[in-house]
Amino acid sequence: MHSTLNPQETAILIGLGLPRQIIPIDESLDELEQLVYTSGAISQKRFTQNLDHPQPKTYVGKGKLDEIKQYVTRNSIDLIIFDDELTPAQVRNIETEIPDTKILSRTHLILDIFANNAKTAQARTQVELAQSIFMLPRLTGMWTHLSKQKGGIGMKGPGEKEIETDRRVLRDKISLLHKKLEAIETIGSTQRKARRGVFRCALVGYTNVGKSTVMNLLSKSDLLVENKLFATLDATVRKVILPHPHEPGQMVPILLSDTVGFIRKLPTLLIESFKGTLAEAIETDLLIHVVDISNHGFEKQMLTVKEILHEIGAGDKPSLIVFNKVDAFRGANDDFFVGQTGLTIEQFEKGWIAKDNAPAVFISAQNNWNIEKLRLNLVELLLQIKLGNA
Repeated sequence: MHSTLNPQETAILIGLGLPRQIIPIDESLDELEQLVYTSGAISQKRFTQNLDHPQPKTYVGKGKLDEIKQYVTRNSIDLIIFDDELTPAQVRNIETEIPDTKILSRTHLILDIFANNAKTAQARTQVELAQSIFMLPRLTGMWTHLSKQKGGIGMKGPGEKEIETDRRVLRDKISLLHKKLEAIETIGSTQRKARRGVFRCALVGYTNVGKSTVMNLLSKSDLLVENKLFATLDATVRKVILPHPHEPGQMVPILLSDTVGFIRKLPTLLIESFKGTLAEAIETDLLIHVVDISNHGFEKQMLTVKEILHEIGAGDKPSLIVFNKVDAFRGANDDFFVGQTGLTIEQFEKGWIAKDNAPAVFISAQNNWNIEKLRLNLVELLLQIKLGNA
């Protein structure tokens, strides 16, 4: 498992504006640019095109592809990164038009970031499995492309043998990785069973919303906190002891787990590979859904998280919405509300965001604002859940 990108490679971003597209293309490319930054490359320019559907042969139209080719040639661009998944045929056709330049998709980029950031045996195995599944159909396309390029007598037979050999090797690897992951997940499942009888909470949310910072505040731990997408991938469990709100001197033990961040267009194969890690969310008593309220698209990010939770079987879990980064919240006119214009935490709690997302708490993990309220709400909800299950 290795990185696709080299530091400081230059990239251009390609995206399509399609009918009935929920996320505006500029917003989607903003996120893609963050992914590029996280990978260590430099984004130099964007190319967009409005189409009814992606072109089957080259994703974008011929004129747009010519424009891209000219820019890449003039500026010695290293990477062309597409905001959507490409078919093997599209990759081959684009490579024919623009040779000697790496062609990547959003999925490829996300896999690359996961490969760089996976630390534990489980996370590394999950990423390697996802990479291998991703490569399988593209391996086929690669060998078909080579046989067509070289052509001639004697190429077809050996080519077919070569591709079958590579397919078999990769399928065997996928099978072994599945078995390895199952063994790791069996240990994880046994550990989770041993924790029964203790309250369990899982932090979930879009990537880069501050989950690890919230984890550090609640558990007094020192997880990596970095302003990049997918800075942490490995599921981490910490024991947290909080005071009982109604019985002085009594304490409430909680097992708090952090999970991988979600993102729009998160590859299905990654969700499948990470189901073992996400089991912490599936088997928890309460989900703590952390939201970056300073992001103008926070409601769309919340919807993405809810869709993925539903997909993994955790959509009906009780949840507490934690609106983080209130210190950086901006209004419609891009003016600072908190600190500069005097909007307080109490005013947030009386506003429409709180009413539409109850139960909710508003905090700034960075500035340690309203953390006691978060602790109190967390214990109150867990005790309510316990009474409901009694």
